[in-house]
Amino acid sequence: MLLLQCAVVAVTLAAAFAAFAYSNEHRLDREYQSRALAVARTVASEPSVRRAAAEFSAADDRPGGGAAHTPRATLARGAAQTVAEEARIRTGSLFVVVTDDQGIRLAHPELSQLGRKVSTDPSGALAGHEVLARHRAHLGDEVVAKVPVYAPGSDTEIVGEANAGLAASDVRAQFVRVLLGGLGWLVVALVLGVAASALLAGRWKRLTLGLEPEELAALVQEQEAVLHDIGEGVLAVDPDGRVTVVNDEARRLLAPGAAPGRDLAELGLTPRVAEALRDPAPGPFMAAVDERVLVISSRAVRRDGRDLGTLLTVKDRTDVESLTRQLDAVQAMSSALRAQRHEFANRLHVVSALARGGHLAETAEYIDTILGTGPLGEALPGLDLVRDSYLRAFLSAKAAQARERGVTLVIGDATWVEGTLAAPVDVTTVFGNLVDNAIEAAQHGQRAEALVEVELMTEDTTLVITVADTGDGVALDPAREVFSEGVSTKNHDAVVGGRGIGLPLAREIARTGGGDVYLAEPGAPPVSPEGPESHEGLKSHESPESSESHEGRGLARAGAVSGGAVFVARLHDVMEASR
Repeated sequence: MLLLQCAVVAVTLAAAFAAFAYSNEHRLDREYQSRALAVARTVASEPSVRRAAAEFSAADDRPGGGAAHTPRATLARGAAQTVAEEARIRTGSLFVVVTDDQGIRLAHPELSQLGRKVSTDPSGALAGHEVLARHRAHLGDEVVAKVPVYAPGSDTEIVGEANAGLAASDVRAQFVRVLLGGLGWLVVALVLGVAASALLAGRWKRLTLGLEPEELAALVQEQEAVLHDIGEGVLAVDPDGRVTVVNDEARRLLAPGAAPGRDLAELGLTPRVAEALRDPAPGPFMAAVDERVLVISSRAVRRDGRDLGTLLTVKDRTDVESLTRQLDAVQAMSSALRAQRHEFANRLHVVSALARGGHLAETAEYIDTILGTGPLGEALPGLDLVRDSYLRAFLSAKAAQARERGVTLVIGDATWVEGTLAAPVDVTTVFGNLVDNAIEAAQHGQRAEALVEVELMTEDTTLVITVADTGDGVALDPAREVFSEGVSTKNHDAVVGGRGIGLPLAREIARTGGGDVYLAEPGAPPVSPEGPESHEGLKSHESPESSESHEGRGLARAGAVSGGAVFVARLHDVMEASR
């Protein structure tokens, strides 16, 4: 790059110098011709010169008369010779010549040339024109001006011509002096140009981290291939918060309008993602963006001590998270089936022992008792109020899962689900998250009885879910912060990527369909482990949406479950429309 820039500077200066030389050569020619023209006009306007030229021109018509037949000594003492020589000496001209109307010299710096015809064509001046020329004569290369000489008292009668000439060598000498001056400035400009090119090349090298142009081209090609072929989103910003690199996957997952050069504040990123770009986190974390669950990693990029900005990589974990939820439900059902098998085997042993002992009445009574307890061991009162088989299986599995953790799940008295689910994945994602949180809260709460109560109600295609627990409530101020990404009351280190993703995702899924998930009651720990629980003075943290629905209000006070948090979810268009 340095050599190329120096070559460009040199070629440019050479072209400029050539134009300078060409312009000055013509300028000097015109300047010297103008000087010769001024001398010739001055001589031609002298009255004595005009009279002499008129006398000799008139004598040319007489036999044996005219300048050609006049002795040189006479011409040398004539007025024309005297005036011409004085003008030549005074102006430093090469020659000053005066002729009659036949082109015969009346004045010349060389006396031997007097009375002879001029060596160049005088017709132009004798025709009344002023002639400027450059040609070679017997005195050498010369710049010549020729003007007509008019008869005394006339502006039209031409009686001769006056020539003035300057040596071409004087013009060349002046031209060389001008070129030498210009050459000095050319050298200065060349030095400055090379110095500027060196500085520019140094800055270019620093900006490109020492990479050559062909290396940069290869790097860009590799970057384009890698960025658009990998399955991860890549977003990079410089230290000023402007986007420098973004691929299609990052646009799809984070910001459709992201493009190099745009400011970070214009992309509409979620607060947690924007914070990761401003202050890179030490490890990967999960974030909810729209309906997607993303695993995000960010790190600062430095080279040679320079801060180059922040690089963010994004992986879409939405499908994996959905499958995980479904797998959790399957595992819960599997655990329930194992518990059922174990319990069923125990009951068969009892029936066998009673029958073998001949206790028929006791055997019949025991069988009647078994038939009334339901398929999963203990009866789940209220399950018959749920007609959808998917929700029935899900509730049964969650009840069994809760029992294994020492928590009792009960169905609220207001439960009534008549239709079938149209969006089971969305419902189980939201419902499962609320129930899992409630089970964990009740399990680790300080109250003696660990309970979780759920109520399910339908209205056309809308499903309303209320989940309450006997845990210690939401210990956040304000309590609504529980829906912020990355915020959790649980141990963040227990899950790779941290917690604080379930509730924001559940709310996002609900709001996508026009519904919502909100905290109806934050709950609180018991006043003392031994004394009665008191909830006086607790403030309701209902969201504005809760004013439209009262299904979550008072559940913690009037139902079997009280003291802990109460969450309400409204899911629109998740039930099959009634026909």
